[in-house]
Amino acid sequence: MRLLLVSIIFISITSAPLAQDKKEILPPQESQDDWVRASAESVKLSATRLQSMESAIGSGQFKKITSVLIARHGKLVYESYFDGSGASALRNTRSATKTITGMLTGIAIDKKLLAGVGAPVLRFFPDKGPVQNPDPRKEKITVEDFLTMSSLLECDDQNQFSRGNEERMYLIEDYVKFTLDLPIRGFPAWATKPKDSPYGRSFGYCTAGVATLGGVLERATKTSVPEFAAKNLFAPLGIQKAEWQITPTGLAMTGGGLELQSRDLLKLGQLYLNDGTWNGNRIVSEGWVKTSTKPHAQVDDETRYGYLWWLKSFRSGDKKHASYLMQGNGGNKVAVFPALDMVVVITSTNYNTRGMHEQTDRLLSEYILQAIEL
Repeated sequence: MRLLLVSIIFISITSAPLAQDKKEILPPQESQDDWVRASAESVKLSATRLQSMESAIGSGQFKKITSVLIARHGKLVYESYFDGSGASALRNTRSATKTITGMLTGIAIDKKLLAGVGAPVLRFFPDKGPVQNPDPRKEKITVEDFLTMSSLLECDDQNQFSRGNEERMYLIEDYVKFTLDLPIRGFPAWATKPKDSPYGRSFGYCTAGVATLGGVLERATKTSVPEFAAKNLFAPLGIQKAEWQITPTGLAMTGGGLELQSRDLLKLGQLYLNDGTWNGNRIVSEGWVKTSTKPHAQVDDETRYGYLWWLKSFRSGDKKHASYLMQGNGGNKVAVFPALDMVVVITSTNYNTRGMHEQTDRLLSEYILQAIEL
């Protein structure tokens, strides 16, 4: 009897971990959001590798990850939430909003409400003048300059001493006037001038410029940005919940802070992977998608910039996978991999922490991309 009891205890101890190891990656649950569901295995994604990712997140190897979603071949195949909030929670992905501003700009141009990327910005705001630091070169600053983070305004969020640093803007009531009043940027001997830069533009990350694009959109479309977005982008995608931050003057903050559900962020990536269509309906022109996701400025040796899209490759093993990304503070990402026919959403609340983007880059490279079974 004693020997039998010991045998039962031994079996129960040794079999429990095996049962845990065999945990199944289930297809995402059905809901009323237009996504077609499928299993990860059906699109050649390793359930074992995805389980390893969940374990790594759960054990704290990756900090403050709130959701991971994957779509492949147009189907939602993986969806997990790690903060207890679930699918209905709105995610503040910070500067990922900028890419949505680029989408809205393209739609306004497609609808001929905005003349094009060459439209001079200053002409939309005669009531904001006279601007401080007057310079004839300000008259030539265009919509495209703000879309590519390469205007000649002295504006750099990555430089705490920059007059255009976004933290200085938040202290001012009128974000648009703050931007237009900035001085023209200088190029010291160690800085590369636009004419000597790849693509003829010098990159400088400038939230103020994208916030000002919101003002351009509002005046060009004669509609508030939230209303224009709801009608022309969100409603066609079936996106029902969106919360904009509003600036002190009542303008929607198009430079960051828009809150959306993770599945809806995934839709925005899939929209561009589909060349601007969703469920067969054209939302953004194919030409705008192609132009937006090709390089217009160089950020560094590994990264280029489109129209408010980040362009970079991720290494997984001995392979490199090209992508374009929506990206925001905290390590938030919506990554589109055209050659893999795949979109990935990673949301995180690692705001203002060192290594926040490196962490989600590693999650992409070491787990999600390695889950692909070619």
